[in-house]
Amino acid sequence: MGASEALEAWSALLGAGRVAVDAASLAPYSASTAARSTRPLAVLRPLTTDEVVAVVRIAARHGTALYPISVGHNWGYGDACAVRDGNVIVDLSGMRRILEMDRDLAYVVVEPGVTQAQLSDYLLREDLPMWMDCTGGGPDTSLVGNILERGFGHSPYGNRFQNVAGMRIVLGNGEVLNTGFGHFPTAVNQRIFPYGVGPYLDGLFTQANLGIVTSLGLWLMPKTQAINHFLCSVEEHGDIAAVVDALRPLRMGGILRSILHIGNDLRVISGGMTFPHQLAPGASRLPDEVRQQLRKSAGIGSWTVSGALYGSTAQLAFARKAVRMALAPTRARVQFLDERKLALGEMAVRMLGKGALAHKLRARVALGRSLFDMNRGIPNGRFLAGAYWRRRGGLPKGFPQGANPALDNCGLLWVSPVLPMRGADMLVASSLADRIFRAHQFDLFATFSMINERALGGVLTVAFDKEDAAETARARACHDQLFEEMMAAGYIPYRVGQQSMDKLDNGDDSFWRTVARVKDALDPQHIIAPGRYGPG
Repeated sequence: MGASEALEAWSALLGAGRVAVDAASLAPYSASTAARSTRPLAVLRPLTTDEVVAVVRIAARHGTALYPISVGHNWGYGDACAVRDGNVIVDLSGMRRILEMDRDLAYVVVEPGVTQAQLSDYLLREDLPMWMDCTGGGPDTSLVGNILERGFGHSPYGNRFQNVAGMRIVLGNGEVLNTGFGHFPTAVNQRIFPYGVGPYLDGLFTQANLGIVTSLGLWLMPKTQAINHFLCSVEEHGDIAAVVDALRPLRMGGILRSILHIGNDLRVISGGMTFPHQLAPGASRLPDEVRQQLRKSAGIGSWTVSGALYGSTAQLAFARKAVRMALAPTRARVQFLDERKLALGEMAVRMLGKGALAHKLRARVALGRSLFDMNRGIPNGRFLAGAYWRRRGGLPKGFPQGANPALDNCGLLWVSPVLPMRGADMLVASSLADRIFRAHQFDLFATFSMINERALGGVLTVAFDKEDAAETARARACHDQLFEEMMAAGYIPYRVGQQSMDKLDNGDDSFWRTVARVKDALDPQHIIAPGRYGPG
């Protein structure tokens, strides 16, 4: 009775066109890259904060659970699905306004539906002297959604939540909360100093179910005079430890300010192809000899380190020298890319025409161009290719335009442990993962990123064929064993998928008891995202 009355009230509020209950409209919110999905009761599409307030008040009055999403592209962690069946999805993708832009202080205020492509295009179109930080999730992913998951990107502003100043949040009783200085009517400083005065509340609303964020302030990076990208190839698996230890002082000392990504060979290979069934018929994991063959064809080692240098030409010259000196005692090969080298590479590709050499060079130049764009806040969908590794039919026509791994029926599960930035820890974690992936017969895609000056953030991917029931079951078992063993080893994840959210509380943890008390205070009826990172 409560749900039907709520639906009537929402239809009166939003109009029938923005309240969906039919099977076709609900289907995209049941599609998931995970080994399981959930089915919503309905989908609501508010367009303003005031409408979100009214939606929440109706839900509270009728005791109906809501599940807010930004645009629903949370690949590998839940996509557009609620944690539980029967929730009403609050789809905020129609809230697409860039509410404020300050050219002098380099910040914007954005709503949840603003995508990476939208903000990037806006900055380019208005010829603004600043870059946004960009992730590899694709052009159509939400900035707010990723920030609320505490995701990270590539640039010196890549630890994205650290560059947020002020949120507007609708609480479970319909009250609107402005954080930082934003609750003072006369404040002119709410976007330049995130903490305000008194308790700092913003973090409570990341990876949480305490409210619905309808806008936030985001700092942007001023354009620098010059930018270089560097790629470091490490031939043998064990040699990566020395490279991590050699680069750590540069990261801690501020010479390397961007987030460095360290990817294994399969992470790089999967960026240009899907599983080669013709080379490994009937297999779900590449034989070692085929993997070696693909690595040789791609001209890569066991590991590739990717990062960017920002600053003046003098600063970049100093940084290049520092990187070379740091890596000199290791077995790493490093090369630096700039616009001139990319242009020469593109010219060489045109001159070579066709053939194996031209094909290999074309692929490398395309990768270099994509990396350069990412470093300057121009998103590129090519880095989603790995999600399609085991998908039947390979990459969809026109990829990467319109890529949607959930709707394209890709199988994808992630485990994301955080490690101390030490080479020994990286070898321990990667060895642990390799053992488990081998046992379950999956290829291990591994990236370890220097997400701050002291930590490596891992992203370990289980890519599987969702149309194969047995393989899907093995993928879930692989994921669960990996998650449990990483937790036991002390490498706690920085972020979890919906399939793991109930594994965080052991039942006797004062942290989660405190979260439960906060939930009771801010959302007493537990209507917002029950089961998401906490109680409810």
